Amino acid sequence: MSIAQLDNSYEFPHPTNALAEPNGLLAFGGDLSAERLRVAYHEGIFPWYSPDEPPLWWSPDPRAVLISGELHTGRTLRRFIRKHPYQITVNYAFDEVIYNCAQRQEGTWIGPNVQQGYQILHQEGQAHSIEVWYDRQLVGGLYGVCVGTLFCGESMFSKMENASKCAFVAFYHHFLHHGGQLFDCQVLNHHTESLGAKNIPREEFLQSLYQLRGQSLQSGCWPAQMLDL
Repeated sequence: MSIAQLDNSYEFPHPTNALAEPNGLLAFGGDLSAERLRVAYHEGIFPWYSPDEPPLWWSPDPRAVLISGELHTGRTLRRFIRKHPYQITVNYAFDEVIYNCAQRQEGTWIGPNVQQGYQILHQEGQAHSIEVWYDRQLVGGLYGVCVGTLFCGESMFSKMENASKCAFVAFYHHFLHHGGQLFDCQVLNHHTESLGAKNIPREEFLQSLYQLRGQSLQSGCWPAQMLDL
């Protein structure tokens, strides 16, 4: 089965047309404009590719999610949180967070054009960042895209112990406090699994997406502010 090549329109194939191998590959091509990204997330699709490739668009089956009420913090992390030296904020330094997420020794797909697309989404109020500070230095964080009461996590980074986990734990409680219901982790890995994420069938994820994308968070979720941990 071949995959679709995107043109100048912002239409995507339905996610159920994605390949089984490689799992979830749905389409290639197009740009990383804010409008295309907005449409993609609205349909449960996300980009991921190597810098020397055209954009690749994915909707894997199963899909990794963290369901409201299922956050797991192990004993070691809980002990660390009680003594943590960090300050945590939301939407204080989006550009710096996405830049740091791109600085990986193993390489990254988050090139300048990718950063620009998400920066525009942030300016439009749909992409958001969580920052972790130590001694006024940015030492960790994450960013992602909000679709209704669903948050699609994109990437995170950590320069000090448990910084990205602290960012997520603080944001988890903040998001739920304002009516958030589901976290999209895309593909399960050790880091997200340790926090309670699990795989669900793509069909189940899409049903949740279609319901949650039309809902609204309570006011006060996204203004730049300090978060409790």
